Amino acid sequence: MILNSHERYELAAQEDRCSPRTRLTIPAQLRASGGRAFQTVVHDLSISGFSASAINRMHQGQLCWITLPGLESLQAEVVWWDNSIVGCAFDQLLSPIVHDNILARYAPSTVYRYTA
Repeated sequence: MILNSHERYELAAQEDRCSPRTRLTIPAQLRASGGRAFQTVVHDLSISGFSASAINRMHQGQLCWITLPGLESLQAEVVWWDNSIVGCAFDQLLSPIVHDNILARYAPSTVYRYTA
């Protein structure tokens, strides 16, 4: 069976759901495809995705871009939206080095990691 790049990412992201997700608070900007960027707060982060505040409804499959302080915009796809919180999967897995640098800067001194 030959998988296209999107299918390969979906498979990797599903396998990676067990990777640690860290609760944190990062001010950021989020922009949905066709929309304007807005200020948000990232609530958790893993190498495969994040959840963030999103007052306006976002739809599963919608493309978006998250801009974290000091980084260029990262493309992601909306996986879920519930009660003003959006969950997104990165288009490209976040580098573990970049992930660890973000955690070193923003994670609380007592890091609570959880898996889905």
